[in-house]
Amino acid sequence: MKYREILGIDFGGSGIKAAPIDVIDGKLLAERQRIETPARAEPDAVARVIRELVGFYKWTLPVGIGFPSVVQRGVIRTAANISEKWIGMDAATFLTKETNCSVHIVNDADAAGYAEMKFGAGENHRGVVLLITVGTGIGTVIFSRRKLIPNSELGHIILPNGQEAEKYASDAVRKKLDLSWDEWGARFNDYLTYMQQLFWPDLIIIGGGISRKLDKFMHTLKIKAPVVPAKLLNEAGMIGAAVAARKTIKQMELSQR
Repeated sequence: MKYREILGIDFGGSGIKAAPIDVIDGKLLAERQRIETPARAEPDAVARVIRELVGFYKWTLPVGIGFPSVVQRGVIRTAANISEKWIGMDAATFLTKETNCSVHIVNDADAAGYAEMKFGAGENHRGVVLLITVGTGIGTVIFSRRKLIPNSELGHIILPNGQEAEKYASDAVRKKLDLSWDEWGARFNDYLTYMQQLFWPDLIIIGGGISRKLDKFMHTLKIKAPVVPAKLLNEAGMIGAAVAARKTIKQMELSQR
C-alpha cells in the first residue's frame, strides 16, 4: 500500500524521538532514536536535530512530526514550551526544505490521540473519548465518533480555582512542589472533574509518563467516566505523527483529482 512506511518524529520538551513506522499495523520498523531537544528549541537548532534523525535512517520517504503547538495546515500558531520564533512559520514547508523529505506537521497531543484511537486504548470506541497526556505540561485530545477535534489545548484552560490547568496539575508541578500522590491526585481530579463538566466523555485515556503510575493515584479520581492508561506509552507520538502524515497525504491526493 502506498506510503505504508513513514518516519514518525515526536518533538518533545526534553527530547526529539524518531522511528520508521508501519502505519498499517502501528509497528516500529527499527529501534527508535532520541536526541535532546536544543535549549530554547529555536527553528534552526530543531531543524538540525531533525536532519540528523532523518539522516540516521537514510530516509527519503514522507515524515510526520508531532509538534508541541497548535498547528493549522502546517503553520505553527502557539509556542508555550518552544521558541516564539516558530509562531507564524510554515513549519511543514521549512522542514521539507531542510530534510529534502515531504514533511507533515500535527499537534503532538493530537498525534498521540491518533495512535491510541487506531492501535491503542481507544481502538473501536465510538463515543466521546478524551485523551490527556501528562508530563511537563498537559496535552489534550478529543475524539467524537472517531473524528478528531484538533488543537484542543485544554492544558491551558483556566480552572474554576483561577489557575491554569498545567500550572496546577501537571507532573512537573507534582515534582516541583514535591506533592504526594494523594495530593497531586486530588489536583488532577479537580482538572478531570472540570473536563467532565464541559465534555462528558465516555472514556478518558491517560497518556504521558504518568500513565505508568496510574495505580498510585487512581483511588483519588472521583469522576463518572472510565479512566484507563494509554497502551502505546512513549511510542504513541511517533506512531500517531506517522498516521496523521498518511491521512494528510491521502487528503492532498484526493483534492488534486
